[in-house]
Amino acid sequence: MIRTISVSHSGQIQTGQTIETLISGRDKWFWIDFNQPTDEEIEFLKEPLGFHPLSIEDCIHTLQRPKLDYYDDYHFFVFQALNSESMQKEEVDLFLGSNYIITFHSDNTREVEDVWKRFELSKTPEEWNPSIVLYHVLDKIVDNYFPHVYRIEDLLNEIDENSADRSMEELLEDLFDTRHELLSLRHTITPMRDLAYRMINSHRLSGVLEQKEYFADIHDHLLRLAEKVEASRELTTDIRDSYLSMNAHETNRVMKVLTVITTIFMPLTFIAGIYGMNFENMPELSWEFGYFGALLAMFIIGLAMFLWFRKKGWFK
Repeated sequence: MIRTISVSHSGQIQTGQTIETLISGRDKWFWIDFNQPTDEEIEFLKEPLGFHPLSIEDCIHTLQRPKLDYYDDYHFFVFQALNSESMQKEEVDLFLGSNYIITFHSDNTREVEDVWKRFELSKTPEEWNPSIVLYHVLDKIVDNYFPHVYRIEDLLNEIDENSADRSMEELLEDLFDTRHELLSLRHTITPMRDLAYRMINSHRLSGVLEQKEYFADIHDHLLRLAEKVEASRELTTDIRDSYLSMNAHETNRVMKVLTVITTIFMPLTFIAGIYGMNFENMPELSWEFGYFGALLAMFIIGLAMFLWFRKKGWFK
């Protein structure tokens, strides 16, 4: 679907005009939105709009890395939005000219839709221009990163608080799933951060330079997001290492107790082994109290070793 909106020289908003009418230059500036376009509609990018084949190719082949390309009479942007429900990446392409902006997206992107409605209902269209639309679209895309980052932070806090009550398999599975999400976020946020930095430091984007403080604010948000993602990744590593250390400590404690018990029974087993050999010339075998004496000796040896190990703190 292709939809159009423009601002006349008198400051009036007009919708539904054809692309041929818009490029004739009758209006002050215009916005064309390619929303899930068909193959026939994509052809409009070639003729009559006449964009470079490389930028058109980037539109057709989705999930390009966020970037900025300069052409003779326009600039081409690739942004990556995140679906609010599935967290899947959605590519948003923009063509920015002196008197137009063209958005192209293969998904029904909420960020573009929100800015379109806001502009369409604006009571001061004279305050808008293509660079302002660019700012609002980019700002919406970046703002919608925050809920995903906050959700992962809350999930990690929940995992950390309940780690003692969960099995190692469940904990590690959740941690690896979370790290996978964080990796996907980093692959989106880091290139967008670099792109925003390039935009605010480019002397060829006159419209961006006029609104530099606003775009700098977007770059600041992306810096914060990148720091939060890295901090969350470090937290997943800390939770994993702490949990593995706790399990190793618990295993060592159990092994220590078992070792002490085994050590106590070693001399008792030795005594039982000797008197279980059934030789005829063993003096104690004919002693009337030999059985009780052997048991008493075993008890005293076992108790003495137990008290000695307890004094050494081996049972703590």
